[in-house]
Amino acid sequence: MKKLVFLALAAAALGGLGAFTFLTDTPAGQAGPPRQPAGSDIAAGKVLYADVCASCHGAELQGQPNWRGQNEDGTVPAPPHDETGHTWHHGDALLFDYTKQGGQAALSARGVSGFASGMPGFGESLSDQQIWDILAFIKSTWPERIRDMQATRTEAEQAQAGL
Repeated sequence: MKKLVFLALAAAALGGLGAFTFLTDTPAGQAGPPRQPAGSDIAAGKVLYADVCASCHGAELQGQPNWRGQNEDGTVPAPPHDETGHTWHHGDALLFDYTKQGGQAALSARGVSGFASGMPGFGESLSDQQIWDILAFIKSTWPERIRDMQATRTEAEQAQAGL
């Protein structure tokens, strides 16, 4: 029973986080959300994903076990990047910033506190284009309806930023 209550609370918290990040303003000092270039390379993204991301998020994008719970240190395990996870619940700007800056920094810039992300930033080791290529690969694995929903969230994110 306790596990069911915890899972329900964790799901509600993640849903609230998703809604908050979807509706919040562009971080101070940022001209607008980053935009995915038209020339993103899915094949290059697949190779980069295998080299950089799969160790935490899984070779099949399946995430870590118990990804809806918490690790002993309070951080959240790496979620799936396939359609069963919540990656597609976020617009491109948040996904890009989360990858480049790291989860904690990206969320803090949006005013989110009390959420312990274990996601490191890759801005020092990956170029912006490489990050976009990885995101393009991840999105290429989603069914069309999921890609459409994520694109709608990206459009809303851009509209909110005045783009």
